[in-house]
This record gives sequence, C-alpha cells and structure tokens, in this order.
Amino acid sequence: MKIRTRFAPSPTGLLHIGNARAALFNYLFARHHGGEFVLRIEDTDRERSTQHAVDIIFDGLKWMGLDWDGEPVFQASRQDRHTEVVAQLMEKGMAYRCYCTPEELAAMREKARAEKRPPRYDGTWRDRDPSEAPEGVPYAIRLKAPKEGETIIRDHVQGEVRVANAEMDDLILLRSDGTPTYLLAVVVDDHDMGITHVMRGDDHLTNTFRQAMIYRAMGWDLPEFAHLPLIHGPDGAKLSKRHGAQSVVDFREEGILPEALCNYLLRLGWGHGDAEVLDREEQIRLFDMDGIGRSPSRMDYVKLSHLNGIWMRRADDERLTALVMQRLERRDDLDHDETVRARVLALMPGLKERAKTVVELADNAAFAGLRLPLTITPKAEKHLGEEGRKVLAGLEEKLAGLEPFTAEGIDSTLRAFAAEHELKLGAVAQPLRAAMTGTTTSPGIDLTLAALGRDEVLARIRSVLSA
Repeated sequence: MKIRTRFAPSPTGLLHIGNARAALFNYLFARHHGGEFVLRIEDTDRERSTQHAVDIIFDGLKWMGLDWDGEPVFQASRQDRHTEVVAQLMEKGMAYRCYCTPEELAAMREKARAEKRPPRYDGTWRDRDPSEAPEGVPYAIRLKAPKEGETIIRDHVQGEVRVANAEMDDLILLRSDGTPTYLLAVVVDDHDMGITHVMRGDDHLTNTFRQAMIYRAMGWDLPEFAHLPLIHGPDGAKLSKRHGAQSVVDFREEGILPEALCNYLLRLGWGHGDAEVLDREEQIRLFDMDGIGRSPSRMDYVKLSHLNGIWMRRADDERLTALVMQRLERRDDLDHDETVRARVLALMPGLKERAKTVVELADNAAFAGLRLPLTITPKAEKHLGEEGRKVLAGLEEKLAGLEPFTAEGIDSTLRAFAAEHELKLGAVAQPLRAAMTGTTTSPGIDLTLAALGRDEVLARIRSVLSA
C-alpha cells in the first residue's frame, strides 16, 4: 500500500496554527513512509471561501517548506462526482428524499429540547412512501443510517472509540439546492484520491463517525484515522487573540523563521526521546504516529522565541540580511540602499547572536541606516557628557588616520587610546557606541565601526560634537 495523506483546509480565513501543525504531521508521515502528500481546498462554502484565503494557504505552506504532490484539488470542482455518489446511494436504497421545511426542522429541534433529548432529525421521511411527496417542494437527500449496533473507530491517537448508532441521525448528503454537504464531499474526495491516512484535529472525531457510515453504505474501505489533540493557550483555554499569534501569517510577521515554527509545532504534541532541535531531514527520519500524545498541547511563546533564536544563529547571514532589509524598507526614517545592506551583512554575525526574532534583529540593525543627526536615547546621552565628548574628539583624529580601517585595527587603536589616557576600555567604547547607534547596545564596537566605514564613523562623531 502506498501511503497517501492530505491537508484539506477551508479557504475561509487565515492558516491557523492548529491546521499548520496538522499539515506538517501529514507531510512528515507521508515523507517518512515514502508516500505522497496532497493538498485539497475544501471550498464548497462558496459564500465564505475567498481567493485571498486560498493564496494565504498556498503561501503559508510554501513558507513552511511543505511541498505537496501534484496539483491542488478544489473540492467545488467535483460537485458532479459528489452528486453521482448520492444517486448511487439512492439506487441502493441507502438514501432518501426529505421534504421537511426549515420551519418543520426548527420545530423538531425545539420539541426535542423541550423533552430533554438531543436535537436530532427524527426520520420523518425515512420510510414514507415516495407517493406522499408534496409536489414542487424542494427536498434534501439524507443517508439512511443504521439504527442498530454501534460504529467503531480505531484511531491511532485516541485508541478505540465507539458510538451507538441510535445516537446519530440521518445526515444530509445533498441540500435542497442540490449542493453537497461537507460530510459527503470529504468522504468521496478521500476515497477517489486514494487517501490512506486521515490525520486531523480531534474536533473532527464526531464527523468521523458520520463519515464512516457513508463509507460503509458505499462499500468502500475506510482510511486509517489519527485525531490530533487541539492546541490551547498557555492558560489551557482555547487559543485566541488574547494569547498572541494564532496563524502562520502572524508568526511570520512577528519574526519567527519557518524552520523554528515547524520544529516547535512538531514538538507540540509529538516526541522522540529528548530530541528538541530537529531539522527537516531528521524530522522526516524520526516522525511516526506512535509518538503523538493524547493530551491537548499548550502554546509556549517564550519557548518558541528561544527556539527561534537557536535557528537564527544557524541561519545564513545573507538570508537574514535579506529578511532584515525587507523590514527596514518599511521605515521612512532610514536609508536602505546597497550601502546599508552591506553594513547589515557585515554586522550580522554579531547581531544574530543577540536576537530571538527577525523583528528584534531588524530593530538592532536599524542604526546602520540612520540619517544624521541621530536621535540619542536618554540612556545613551549619559555617555555623551563632557568626558564622553573628550573621548570622541580624541578618537576622531586617530580613526581618521587609521589604515586599513578594519576591525582589528580599530580594536588596537581603541585599546591604545584607553591605555594612553588611563581609561577603561568601556569608557572609550560606550561614548563611541552612543555616537554610532544613538543607543547603548550594538555588536562589538570594533565590528560596528568597521561595518559603518570610516566616512560614516567620522560623520557621526562630528555630528555629536557639533550638537
């Protein structure tokens, strides 16, 4: 059997982090077993489905490095096939027409609630003679579900789960306007696409029992199921905006790298010993369903940030520089030309050691594109008093004549200046740092000056001295 998994999101909003984890697990499981991972867009809700949401799904999966096999399938394009299956069920006597009006169905639900029963369809048209059908009245088509016995799902995560068939009603297959329901379309598409394993959130577990009835009515083999526990907020409540980022777009905007997010999501509900930091190759090699836990997971944004810092230190400097420049280009108070890009690239080895997100990295690199005169923070201003200005004035001449203007030469010059004036190195470096960045933090001062270049360094010193 060739394993085939799928990711089947509805294009009605952002790519939620729970869906992203399901996509990752399906991808890794398929790749681990040498199978295929396919993408299906479940766009049967035409009113809520948007092209913008479809684009977000494509963009998010590509950003996460989850490449799917073949062309994406759009569920709405398969409506004729869904209708064909319903016709087959009608021929087999496994489905029937229901002429109940919305008002009758509402009254049915109200009566059930009043009698403290679950508000289910009562089977009014299940065994009625077709000759009793009212003329010209729209009808839905319902599955004639079994009423005796029970439906059993053997789930790779939840174990064996049972539901008495008497607890489930005759689900709608085709609405009165002729459109297929989600429950029908998913079953037909999974069958036709040869899906062998369905891995999704455990909020779909109830749907699975109903879908199993359609499989069995058609005489089709069921795929294997794995229902993943949901992701909660740090407080154990349902993940919401008040907890922080919820979607792939949110995390990317907050400066999380895709490899860090995927690494974190993998460990959020799956484990392999003490393994924590895993690249894609290791993830594919190790992942299988037996490592998935049954308990809900809790988002830990602090841990994600820490993990992102690890992946940033591993990341290529050119790539990080490109990400930083994309963010700096949004600011109109900075220059962001090729000169600035070269400065950021030169500073990157030091910058990425101190940052945990690309946002933080960009903030720390922004001084490379500042225009004169710099805005000096109150904390940095303390280093630019009378003594600090004397240091800057003395260094101006030293640095102007330094050849070559390298980090090594700058370091030697600063140390010699400190020794000559009986100063601690910090008393020399901090006024310089304040003059170069307007703040009290930067990569090593020698690296900072070398990256800015002699002309820019002297211009910033003179700007402070003339203020």
